[in-house]
Amino acid sequence: MKRVKKWLAGSLLLCLSIIQFSGTAAADGPTVQAQSYILVEASTGRVILEKDADVTKYPASMTKMMTAVLALEQLRPDAQVAILADAANTEDCPLGIVKGDIFTRDEIVGGMLMVSDNGAAVALADGIDGSVPAFAKRMNARAKELGMEHTHFDNPNGLTVPTHYSTARDMMKLARYAMENDTFRKMVARKNAVVHWTHPAGKTFRVENTNELLGSYPGAVGIKTGWTGEAGGCLAAEAKRNGADLLVILMASPTPAGRFTDARALLDYGFSQVKMADGPKAEETKRTVWVKDGKVCRTKVKAAHDIRYPLIHGEDVSLYSLVYDVPQVISAKDIQNGVAGHIIIQYDGQPVGSVDMKTEPVEPGFSIASCLVGAASWFLGW
Repeated sequence: MKRVKKWLAGSLLLCLSIIQFSGTAAADGPTVQAQSYILVEASTGRVILEKDADVTKYPASMTKMMTAVLALEQLRPDAQVAILADAANTEDCPLGIVKGDIFTRDEIVGGMLMVSDNGAAVALADGIDGSVPAFAKRMNARAKELGMEHTHFDNPNGLTVPTHYSTARDMMKLARYAMENDTFRKMVARKNAVVHWTHPAGKTFRVENTNELLGSYPGAVGIKTGWTGEAGGCLAAEAKRNGADLLVILMASPTPAGRFTDARALLDYGFSQVKMADGPKAEETKRTVWVKDGKVCRTKVKAAHDIRYPLIHGEDVSLYSLVYDVPQVISAKDIQNGVAGHIIIQYDGQPVGSVDMKTEPVEPGFSIASCLVGAASWFLGW
């Protein structure tokens, strides 16, 4: 839930930035066959180019981004996921799963993402919430939390039904959220892998990622394909070059191959329009904060990483600024995850992103100085 709250704060910044910085009209970009798309700078979500990004379409197997990230959040890595009858009987299961098969969480999630196995998605829904309808409720609740305003999920795999729909912009929000999960990010970056069964013991299956950009498009790092006859070609694709990180979402491409052609054209355009400029080093952002409930009364916080500014369509780096949102007093009990506040990145006075502020290690406990900090913070209302 803490990760979701962090995302909500970032989503608010993104909404504000979209209001201030609308993307370039599609007419100014490359020729694209997909009916709708959005191209963004991935670290901030700022739009570079878009077309009909708020028109509802069928998302096909891009749906599995939500299924995967919820599974990674809800299940322990060693959790056992069994294939029940409903999963085994689902159409299009490239893993060849059958009733009674058992996998660990990461094996079935990774396999599902790489070959887009529909039955694996149903098995995860069963394993988390007991049924597909119950899991769909969880998916829709998370979609609402992420600000996916024009999305409704009916199933965990993206098979087409009228009540299962989304938009390119909403899928972009989901993709950015999912890529913040380290395990998810590593899974979708693999071009091929071997999936291991827990039962039958020793059974394996070699899989190749359906994302054809991996290994063929310079800098490609994921994330998820989709295709049904009704949805057409769908693709969420991310690539990094020379410090720039771009994400494109395509929906309703007329052919399976066309979605990759479109993605290459859009990413090429994006990299031609985005340049990175150096901001402050992490050490230059260091601040001192007071500590209560700890064995020390002060600690240092600094940005989790060096700050770099994406310059879109020739923007002026001098218009970037930073606002520090760091508490005056923190409790040693609350900072064991290492995060205490964040830096808001602004362009021309408008928020466009944020960076976590990380603390130095603080051991909870008692000290007279820290006790006095606690008393002062209570008295002053900090």
